[in-house]
Amino acid sequence: MLHPARDCSPGPNAWRADELLHIVARRERWSAPATPDGRGRINAMLPYTSARLRTKGRQEWTFGRFEIRAKLPAGQGSWPAIWMLPTDSPYGGWAASGEIDIMEAVNLGTPTDLPDAAPGTPETRLHGTLHYGRPPPGNVHTGTWYQLPDGANPADGFHVYALEWEQGEIRWYVDGVHYASQRAEHWYSQRQDAKGNWMDAPPGAPFDAASKFHLLLNLAVGGDWAGKVNTTGIDRNAYPQTMLVDYVRVYRCNSGNTDGSGCATRDPAAKPVLPETETP
Repeated sequence: MLHPARDCSPGPNAWRADELLHIVARRERWSAPATPDGRGRINAMLPYTSARLRTKGRQEWTFGRFEIRAKLPAGQGSWPAIWMLPTDSPYGGWAASGEIDIMEAVNLGTPTDLPDAAPGTPETRLHGTLHYGRPPPGNVHTGTWYQLPDGANPADGFHVYALEWEQGEIRWYVDGVHYASQRAEHWYSQRQDAKGNWMDAPPGAPFDAASKFHLLLNLAVGGDWAGKVNTTGIDRNAYPQTMLVDYVRVYRCNSGNTDGSGCATRDPAAKPVLPETETP
């Protein structure tokens, strides 16, 4: 079992209290480097603060079951995510070495933009996605979404988000419901040789035995997805917003198979996600 909050001392955007990890996004002006990695020398005055926790350099995994019990934030502009990135990027820069999104949600509780939904229907979708292919602009993503029974909003209570990863197959779950699968015959990795020709990585890359991935938990505000769908932009009055995490558990299959197989939980009704069904 992994307890991400044990290494998190009290602070303005992430802390542990009441046996829960709190990740809080606030509307407040803050001066910080104007680069995604926060290492630039030129600062910018930013209108929101939040936190991202990761296990990079502490714990990485190849294959396994990843299970997180969490309560998500709501409001236009909120973008909570539970995801994984490659630590050593053996097949090259993003997205050639892959990205695994266990769960993402945007703008929960706002009017959904699903085409067939009645006006005013609240947004409740949960997304599971893989990123792979080449570095931009040749990056590819495939995934699908899931809704809780009876139109329940994931921001109204705790739910268990899980992913099972073995050689050749990745599966997504919410509260034990297996809702989607992706297989190696539909993902790939490519990089350029010295002459600029694109070369295929071995079959199964980038989600194969050569890769180690670390976990990330974060609450983003706005951005290229949350800020451009539903009612668009950021609802200033919706903040602060909090993502609560009860636990993070990582399991290794005890079958003895080095490819992570032998402990799969499969539902024949789960959706096989193909490249033609890409979602954000």
